[in-house]
Amino acid sequence: MKPYSLLCVEGGQTGQRRDLGAAAAYAALFVLGVMEGVIGCFHFGHSLGAVPVASLAFCALVLVTSVAGAAGMGTALGGVLPAIGWMAASFVLTLPTAAGSVVVTSTSAGEWYLYGGAACAAVGVVVSFRQRRRRPAVAGGRERAHEERTVDG
Repeated sequence: MKPYSLLCVEGGQTGQRRDLGAAAAYAALFVLGVMEGVIGCFHFGHSLGAVPVASLAFCALVLVTSVAGAAGMGTALGGVLPAIGWMAASFVLTLPTAAGSVVVTSTSAGEWYLYGGAACAAVGVVVSFRQRRRRPAVAGGRERAHEERTVDG
């Protein structure tokens, strides 16, 4: 059996698979945001005394998901999609039904959940865009430093 190099293998299908994988990852991030919103809407009311601990935890979770999604995907869209999913689910569940009932009530925990979550989602989106803008400059600086060392010997 002759050894062969992987450099000779066609890369057309792997590029298509990579694109499909990225699309699936972006869809999963959006669905994760929706799931966080749905679960948060039904469990935001848990508190320790007067402190709405669950509301604050779900707000922090939205922020972490947005920042981690952007860092993991390497694009700002990775941070935007979980925030959009959370907002869509949370705000749809705050709309009153025909009978007038709502899932997220107008309590301090509900307000912390909605307003704090929206603020954390916005911060996560801004951080996602700032991370993306800084990343190419760092990579370019490393490449230039490597080129300078190579040229100098």
